[in-house]
Amino acid sequence: MGRPVGRPVVLQTDLPFPKRQGKVRDIYEVDDRLLLVASDRISAFDVVLPNGIPDKGATLTQISNFWFDKMADLVPNHLIATQVDDYPAALQEHREVLADRSVLVEKARPLGVECVVRGYIIGSGWKDYQKTGKVCGIELPKGLRQAEALPEAIFTPATKAELGAHDENITFEEACAIEGAEIMEEARRISLAIYGRAHTFARERGIILADTKFEFGRRPDGTLVLIDECLTPDSSRFWPAEEYAVGISPPSFDKQYVRDHLETLDWDKTPPGPVLPDEVVEGTSARYKEAFKRLTGKDLETVLE
Repeated sequence: MGRPVGRPVVLQTDLPFPKRQGKVRDIYEVDDRLLLVASDRISAFDVVLPNGIPDKGATLTQISNFWFDKMADLVPNHLIATQVDDYPAALQEHREVLADRSVLVEKARPLGVECVVRGYIIGSGWKDYQKTGKVCGIELPKGLRQAEALPEAIFTPATKAELGAHDENITFEEACAIEGAEIMEEARRISLAIYGRAHTFARERGIILADTKFEFGRRPDGTLVLIDECLTPDSSRFWPAEEYAVGISPPSFDKQYVRDHLETLDWDKTPPGPVLPDEVVEGTSARYKEAFKRLTGKDLETVLE
């Protein structure tokens, strides 16, 4: 039986293993594997905000696991175990904080490039297009309007920024200079294949997948594997199909709701970030859960341990 949602917000975890921390995930080294724990932290404009979003970590983890399974025939992924029962004995005593929001994964050397796929012209791509008529060096048709579907999805890599800094769009040629042409050709092919399948699947369930970013790693034998997260509201732009319109920035299931609130404040987008009001916290949590429900056909609480 699922436990009720609305559990305490988890902003930090502190397990007795070597740790590094990202904006949302706490990453632990457990023997020769990694334990990824998705907190309820939320960042906007590359600043981690003081208060988190209830059940966000569990929602992200469950959505990601759902997509990893659906894409397994296109590319291997790093998952070893998704249930605490299957974790090493040393982790069992930490079940309360790990349940639903963690995965045990293999180690792989991450590529130094974010693999971004865009099916619609929005966000930084829209800004670049307005200035140059291109996105990441790719020439696009003239006269496109904001949020318009592109003739076909495009692969637009980006550099990986340190915590607190901004990723930067780069050309495919620049990505090849970082990782090599052969590996980037493979990453581009797989990224476009995943996006195409996910876009079709989501569209049938009332969600438009506007764009997304993937992270890949390489096993010691050179095999490319999908790592980190997959097609979540944190790594993707999900639009409710019924509210989609060209010429505007459509409402979304991701943290755009938070960004829109922050844009109304007198804040310079540097740390520390402002505390979010209750209605923004609750509204954001509801949007994440609605994305999960539309995609999987299940309420979040039915799948929690």
